[in-house]
Amino acid sequence: MERASNTKKTYSGSASAILTADWHLREDQPICRTDDFWETQWRKIRFIAELQNDNNNCPIIHAGDLFNHWKPSPWLLSMALLNLPDGNTFYTVCGNHDLPQHNLDNVYKSGMQTLANAGKIEILPNGHWGQSIKEGQIFNEALAVWHGLVFPKDGEGWPGVEGITASRLLGKCSSDIIVTGHNHTPFVEKGSKKILVNPGSITRQTADQSNMRPRVYLWWERSNDVQPVYLPIDENVISRNHLVDTNHLEERQNRMEAFLQLLHGEGWEADVSFEQNLQRLMDKRKLANSVREIILGAIGK
Repeated sequence: MERASNTKKTYSGSASAILTADWHLREDQPICRTDDFWETQWRKIRFIAELQNDNNNCPIIHAGDLFNHWKPSPWLLSMALLNLPDGNTFYTVCGNHDLPQHNLDNVYKSGMQTLANAGKIEILPNGHWGQSIKEGQIFNEALAVWHGLVFPKDGEGWPGVEGITASRLLGKCSSDIIVTGHNHTPFVEKGSKKILVNPGSITRQTADQSNMRPRVYLWWERSNDVQPVYLPIDENVISRNHLVDTNHLEERQNRMEAFLQLLHGEGWEADVSFEQNLQRLMDKRKLANSVREIILGAIGK
């Protein structure tokens, strides 16, 4: 049963923009999903396109990770071209998943660049993964976009991963509103006159998101206020059956250690790139071309 969404506007007039992030469009099925995820993601995209139309074709501001991998298949690219909202008003920055080797210099190789070349999206000049946030992307310096890890408050975060709290980021940026991506959990942080919106992901692709309500935000520039619009979701389509117990985790760890010892015995060199070591190992083992293609495809080569 599809859950109803909050689509009624509580503010007068059309919104100035739709704020969103982390679409992670993909061809494969997330392991936690039991539905037809391919159709699910396009249904959400069509919903957002209709929301844009209802708001006088206002811009869509996307804060990175449009695709789940920088090299989408021709089929996924074709569907993106057919279903993405109006390209004349779709602005985005590159997330880490959008960039080959997480390097902005390689964006020309990416599916994002293909969409930009086709006029379907416009890639903003700043705010990409690995860059510091800069204000003034659009709306006369009123709105900034950044794909970087932001947390709602102190004490929250991911172990071993650098991030910044929303309040600190609001203090560092002079824009009236900041739209951030990368953290898939949605939240809004308001300062005295400024606001930060982290829209979160529009689909639930991991089991820990089962209770999350995917959304986008409408933004009114004059009042600098936002309103969430919840996207349609189906109930009971997130499974936890794939999660392994402690014994399986220990077995997996033992297998990984055995594999690393094998690599060490094969002469794996720490000062040589992963690709060079892998090529050397494949040559030494005299792997068939069909096996090589599978391995190279798995690492995106």
